[in-house]
Amino acid sequence: MTTNRMLGVTVMPEYLQSESVNAVLDRLQAIGVNSITTSPYVMEPADERTGGREPPIDAGAGKVRLLDRPLWGHRELFVRTSPSFEPNRQLYYGLTYQPSSPDELTQREGHVIDDLIRAAHERGMRVYFQVMSAIPPGYRVQFGGPTEDDKPRMPDGTVPQRRVANNASLASPHVIAYKHAMICDLCQRYPELDGLRFDWPEYPPYSLDDMFVDFSDHARAAAKRHDIDFELCLRDTKAFYETLHGGLSDKGLSAIAFGDAERFVAEGLSRFEGVKEMLVLKALLSHELLSGFRNAMNECGAKDMAMQPNAFPPPWSRISGFDFGLAAQHSEGISVKLYGMHWAMMLRSYGDQLLAANPGVSELLLVRALVTLLGIEDGEGADKLDAYRYPAPDEPHPGGDMAQTSKITQAQAAAGECPIYTLAHGYGPEDDFQRRFQVAWSASPHGVWLNRYGYLSDEKLKIISNVANC
Repeated sequence: MTTNRMLGVTVMPEYLQSESVNAVLDRLQAIGVNSITTSPYVMEPADERTGGREPPIDAGAGKVRLLDRPLWGHRELFVRTSPSFEPNRQLYYGLTYQPSSPDELTQREGHVIDDLIRAAHERGMRVYFQVMSAIPPGYRVQFGGPTEDDKPRMPDGTVPQRRVANNASLASPHVIAYKHAMICDLCQRYPELDGLRFDWPEYPPYSLDDMFVDFSDHARAAAKRHDIDFELCLRDTKAFYETLHGGLSDKGLSAIAFGDAERFVAEGLSRFEGVKEMLVLKALLSHELLSGFRNAMNECGAKDMAMQPNAFPPPWSRISGFDFGLAAQHSEGISVKLYGMHWAMMLRSYGDQLLAANPGVSELLLVRALVTLLGIEDGEGADKLDAYRYPAPDEPHPGGDMAQTSKITQAQAAAGECPIYTLAHGYGPEDDFQRRFQVAWSASPHGVWLNRYGYLSDEKLKIISNVANC
């Protein structure tokens, strides 16, 4: 049985509107779900000119993705959103960023969030909000973004192209001030919430170039505050980037793929002390962000609300700046993403860029080296980059069972006593979903969050029940 373990599902508000609050809760309660995450917005169908695609296309790579549960009769559609509440404008007075304005959609449908909180609590279920950590206005993923001055930058001052995560610099005082106001606003408007879950409180490394931010002016100021040599970081990170773009060899790739990868990488990075310092700076920025979020919750009367950030798994977390030990100091739990479809997309993105920049190297060795470094397979993995791509709805996801379990184990070891929850994804064919959910449920003794209801067909709901209640 699930007993007191977390069995949570992310239910975006559009399904509460489309299927009704009680219909959704009936289905989830029947399979043992004890926690719900939603977000403070409401939605309605739109057209391509005025709306965004649902589900999100993840910078183009996820355009094959379709919903399992029809939304207003469709498996893909264009939508527009509005906040579910009237923001307290006084909290945002004088800030660079302002909350989205409520409108007729807010007035007509905003009550659905209050209805969910009340109905879920009557059933003994916990309710959380998921909000974005560094994307104003922050109510929903893939909507909004920072100003040009607040974007994280590469060593050459540019912003990576085709970003999946339109995150701001974690050091931006403008974004931080807005987020603190938003947190207070949400906690005061929805005081019955059980907690807030913050997504992307890090530098998401979806592309290779994403790994080489943050050299923004805001980060420079933060480095000075932490007594970190920013010029050394800049110089060494630029040199390391150039090494990756033209300096790879089959000998080096072979040493990673078939030798002691950690030792080889450690020895290589010893020549780039500034890169290691940059990783320290990123970790400090993520830590400061989460610490500030917790303080903002406490100061506005929400000390009893839980804070549960989401995070990339190791080794991506080391690059993104998410330090599990530091985050654990302020969190009642941390959700670690086991998103195989993103792993495939990311490996392919890294590999394509590196192969183009190093045309003489073996594609086989490059793929094997990436698989080893990322730790996503139980064996050697595929031979070609073409094998790694964003999977179609009927295609299985990469990610060996032991590899996935290891990532949760590593995160828990680093987080100490703070619970690590597996954050699994519902997208994909039913048989592969069953495999991945069984791994997710077994990997964490604390429980699982499932993202998200729109990808959970009735058959997948049965799978969840069978696995979690056996």
